[in-house]
Amino acid sequence: MSTITVKTEAPTDRPAGERTPPVKRRGRGERGPLAILTSHGILAVASLIALFPVAWLVFLSLGPDKDDYLRPGGIWGKMTLDNYAFVLQDTNFFHWLKSSLIVSLGTTVIGVLVAATTGYAVSRMRFPGYKKFMWALLVTQMFPVAVLMVPMYQILSDLQLIDTYLGLILVYCSTAVPYCAWLMKGYFDTIPFEIDEAGRVDGLSPFGTFARLILPLAKPGLAVAAFYSFITAFGEVAFATTFMLDDTQYTLAVGLQSFVSEHDAQRNLMAATAVLIAIPVSAFFYLVQKNLVTGLTAGGTKG
Repeated sequence: MSTITVKTEAPTDRPAGERTPPVKRRGRGERGPLAILTSHGILAVASLIALFPVAWLVFLSLGPDKDDYLRPGGIWGKMTLDNYAFVLQDTNFFHWLKSSLIVSLGTTVIGVLVAATTGYAVSRMRFPGYKKFMWALLVTQMFPVAVLMVPMYQILSDLQLIDTYLGLILVYCSTAVPYCAWLMKGYFDTIPFEIDEAGRVDGLSPFGTFARLILPLAKPGLAVAAFYSFITAFGEVAFATTFMLDDTQYTLAVGLQSFVSEHDAQRNLMAATAVLIAIPVSAFFYLVQKNLVTGLTAGGTKG
């Protein structure tokens, strides 16, 4: 009768008191190295795609000839800042910049003020027809510019506001206020009603509650509304071309068209002007960027 010997391995000797190291497990939602590398790669490619048009515009603005965009490789050997010097010294660029800033900032101040008060009233007060009122604001966004231009021109002409900054500001407010009112209404809905009640207990009027308690909490929403109003007015062309007749009161977007004629287009000067136009917008974006993401996300949580 044979016997079978079973060989067992002796346990590894460990110093007294030493514990077996725990096995590291990936937590829920934690990504692995491959996933992290892939996401970073996608973000890098997306960033390059987003930055390429800007870099290409700056590159073309350094070419001295109007047809350099057809042969961009030749720009490397003859880069110059003469286009910027011509735009700044030999055109009405600073008049256009002044007009754009006046109109854009005026639209921002008036538009945000009207939109904030409108959004707060609809969010907190239940007056007859408040829902229809908000839908009416939304319907105004359905009409194309070509349909609105003739009646607006007639109204501004009757009010003697043609070729004035105030007239153009009011026109832009008619575009910016409806969207911003919806945005602010959604943001005010996220602010608890108890804050309004606390203000009334402390003896504040409805406007005092709005100005002293609600508006400081609504800074992200106000930042988004201000940015939208500023961009709407700064880059618009159709209304500004129709309602502003004096060359010194052109906005930057309209002044940019002066480099294009029926038979010619000075694209090098257009590129340089476009780069200069982007500077004020970038500066305004830098001022409000901290609140933009918060305002965009919070404004869409309630409707």
